[in-house]
Amino acid sequence: MVVGSLFFSVMSVFAKLAGERLPTMELVLARVVVTLVMSWWALKSLGIDPWGNNKRLLVWRGLAGFGGLSCYFYAVTHLPLADATVIQFCNPMIAALIAVFALHEPLRMIDVAATALSMVGVVLVAQPSFLFTAGTPLDPVAVVIGVFGAIFSAIAYVIIRRLGATEHHLVVVFYFPLITGPASLPILAVEGLAMPSGWEWLLLLGIGVTAQLGQIEITKGYKLETAGRASSMTYLQIVLAYTWGVLIFSEFPNALSVLGAVLVVLGVLSVARRQP
Repeated sequence: MVVGSLFFSVMSVFAKLAGERLPTMELVLARVVVTLVMSWWALKSLGIDPWGNNKRLLVWRGLAGFGGLSCYFYAVTHLPLADATVIQFCNPMIAALIAVFALHEPLRMIDVAATALSMVGVVLVAQPSFLFTAGTPLDPVAVVIGVFGAIFSAIAYVIIRRLGATEHHLVVVFYFPLITGPASLPILAVEGLAMPSGWEWLLLLGIGVTAQLGQIEITKGYKLETAGRASSMTYLQIVLAYTWGVLIFSEFPNALSVLGAVLVVLGVLSVARRQP
């Protein structure tokens, strides 16, 4: 889980560096091309039908994943790395609330409290100017897009949970790049394609490779450890994001931002550790 978290944090660094000149959809396309090739190869090697059973829900999973990844990459390139990561990590808490209505899972008071706690944390991270006159407010548009990214990711997780009863997990993984790749092309046509330079080609390749390696390691981690203990290790990404932000991008968080990150982690951990 630690190695997987490290790979995902490095992916975010590559995305932020590449996003200084390249459009967001170009980063998204680089991310999913590697996943598409490796997922297709894995399915064929195991003799699994790649098209699945519940195709409609698989397509919706792909669309939700596309929305989540696109918004996250936009937030990463327009916000401090640590702040974008903290906002994205609200998705497990949002997924727990969506599951109440979509999967008829029970709503506990601790889920409501965790939601409130995490929302307070996001406000402390964003520090909007109408509340924090002396703070360092972030770009409000990028914050809103980051929150939508967390919501889309949460929807994707709830759909994945529903698909678990009918689909092989590799099929669910395969549909993410299968839908995201074509969905990104119309937006990329509007944004305009920027031809990568030599350094940027390496960054784009790094985005795809580190994302795939991170997914592999975290999947292995969930097989070896209980879900609650394993998921708690993924919050190392927030610590790593703060570290990369300081070392690479000279992004020094203030005390309120750090406090907000702690509140988000506490809120989401209380949801992630609940017993089935």
